[in-house]
Amino acid sequence: MVISIAVLDDYQGLAPTYFDKLDPSSFNVTYFPDTLRPYNHAETPETTKNALVKRLESFDVIATMRERTPFPRELIDRLPRLKLLLSCGNRNKAIDMEICRDRGIPVTATEDRKMGPVDSTSEHVVAMILAGCRNIPQNDAAVKAGQWQTSFVTAISGKTLGLVGLGRLGGSVARIMSVAFGMKIIAWSSNLTQDAADEQAIAQGLPVESAGGEKTFKAVSREELFRTADVVSVHLVLSDRSRGLITANDLCEMKPSSFFVNTSRGPLVVEQDLLGVLRAGKIRGAALDVFDLEPLPADSEWRSSEWGQNGKSQVLVTPHVAYVEEDLIKGFYEQQVEDVLRWSEGKELKRTMY
Repeated sequence: MVISIAVLDDYQGLAPTYFDKLDPSSFNVTYFPDTLRPYNHAETPETTKNALVKRLESFDVIATMRERTPFPRELIDRLPRLKLLLSCGNRNKAIDMEICRDRGIPVTATEDRKMGPVDSTSEHVVAMILAGCRNIPQNDAAVKAGQWQTSFVTAISGKTLGLVGLGRLGGSVARIMSVAFGMKIIAWSSNLTQDAADEQAIAQGLPVESAGGEKTFKAVSREELFRTADVVSVHLVLSDRSRGLITANDLCEMKPSSFFVNTSRGPLVVEQDLLGVLRAGKIRGAALDVFDLEPLPADSEWRSSEWGQNGKSQVLVTPHVAYVEEDLIKGFYEQQVEDVLRWSEGKELKRTMY
């Protein structure tokens, strides 16, 4: 029996390097590099839902890349042949694990093979902060258009970085910005205490307090964070509790000179509230790697070239690439192929998500 495999959302065309090594007499691999609109998105029409089902209903195994194509219960219910979901990383909130468990569909995980002391996402956050504050994209475009010094840049040395969420990634970014740029670190989340902030400082190899007696990572109120930070960066996991957590009430508290950065998940922020604040130019700018709907539709306002003009805030966007480091993605696909072989041979899978 030939096992049919669908490989989804391989934007860079890397997957065939690994999946084409499978014996074609035992495995039939089909690639779908284009992402259809998510099945459970409020704006997804029935015709698109049906097209997604038609694309996937004939496959025994589906290989996903992080959360590019979500798998809610409604979609999995319409895929009766599905026997194995190949995911990557250690969690995937876009897959309904309950129905997979009920149907006996294993969902594989992969280990992140780090190449250095700082993970890819933290690197990207720092790059976004620097590029946004230093107006790197705007100055690059201006020079190429024949212009010269069209705007001021904003220094971050000694300024205040406000972190919404102080877990592993937030702590990593805090350490870099504190040590490299002398930024003051403040943080808030619904459960964050000063004791927890102190523990994160220790975990990052930093003292709990500076020589002057100030907390290295200071837990503050939600209001103080948005009101006083020069840069606000979001580092939360998306859940029912955190969805839409950041609203116009928070964003309107920010200083006119401040920057908002989101590399976590788009739906953590009420998108229309953020758009409204940026259209009105109420803050200096935003740097975004994540959005409510991905990939961005061709007519998305985020794709506009008019940001930074006519009173609008500057907006820097990247296409959810904070984790898309080449060696990491190679490792994902390599492990997915290993999992397919183990599963086809009836062997126990090394890593699963439930």
